[in-house]
Amino acid sequence: VQLVESGGGSVQPGGSLRLSCAASGFTFSSYGMKWYRQAPGKEREFVTFISAAGGSTYYADSVKGRFTVSRDNAKNTVYLQMNSLKPEDTAVYYCNARVAYDYWGQGTQVTVSL
Repeated sequence: VQLVESGGGSVQPGGSLRLSCAASGFTFSSYGMKWYRQAPGKEREFVTFISAAGGSTYYADSVKGRFTVSRDNAKNTVYLQMNSLKPEDTAVYYCNARVAYDYWGQGTQVTVSL
């Protein structure tokens, strides 16, 4: 199993970013996917979940209404569209797949500041 995140960067408050997570090594379309984030000095926290077919999604209260998770099973990729970004969204963002075990990507840095 391999997960590779991309799309992070630095933006001003109110800006947008779109993260991608390319998956390989397992039957992507059979598994729900999650995004987590970890800010400096804090524990990793759940951001969002999308079901295998994409029909169900869940969000942490802190991102609800601003972030949108989606997936393209033909491309084995899950996305995280982040709008109205706030400084408190600054973190390393990780995608996660539970395929017998928890697998994580290397993470992508998102920095929101003036």
